[in-house]
Amino acid sequence: MNKFVAGPCVIESAELLDKVAARLVEINAKLGVDIIFKASFDKANRTSLSSYRGVGLDKGLQMLSDVKQKWGLKLCTDIHESWQAAPAGEVIDVLQIPAFLCRQTDLLVAAAKTGRVVNIKKAQFLSGEDMKYPYEKAVCSGAAEVWLTERGNMYGYNNLVVDFRNIADMLKISPTVVMDCTHSVQRPGAAGGKTGGNREFVPAMAQAAKAFGANGYFFEVHPDPDKALSDGPNMLQLDDLEAVVASLV
Repeated sequence: MNKFVAGPCVIESAELLDKVAARLVEINAKLGVDIIFKASFDKANRTSLSSYRGVGLDKGLQMLSDVKQKWGLKLCTDIHESWQAAPAGEVIDVLQIPAFLCRQTDLLVAAAKTGRVVNIKKAQFLSGEDMKYPYEKAVCSGAAEVWLTERGNMYGYNNLVVDFRNIADMLKISPTVVMDCTHSVQRPGAAGGKTGGNREFVPAMAQAAKAFGANGYFFEVHPDPDKALSDGPNMLQLDDLEAVVASLV
């Protein structure tokens, strides 16, 4: 069965989390899927020092725990430092390793030792075949499952290109390969001190990944992406998520 992960880029408010969670519950019931709720308590790799980062670990985990208890959704969030793994693992079902950090051994080992699922995003400077080594670090350190995620490669400045052959290559390493359909349409640093993007290409990214064998799909969604505090230009409009998921199942 396909894996689906969706939610706002970063925790902005309890109201936003509730609005997105309620919609995910509706889609799950209607389509018979199990979308995992994703939001970050901290975005440690924003382009500018002045960019919004989030609510922090303690408050963020409490807010995510509230989502799980209220809506019954599984949870996914990013961790950026090794010490965050243990407390996050008490609440979060899928610990996500950001692409820039996918070779950080201590971070991978700490995430795996929680016994949770670890989703490792492929760095923008690595090939699919290179992900054998981060995968082995997490598997050998005790992760329940290890997923690998494609999110594009950097060829030059301010743009990403997806080589969909990476999906087939990573399926030789891990049984679960996720396509990050929204980060793959980013324009890193291309919007005057913040990241731009082209959300209109998100559905096509998902379909192309499906053709190459992807069995997981990641979407950052927001009720009003143009007012989002992080990753707005590449986020999918929340009301458009159902149709995209339906096209994949």
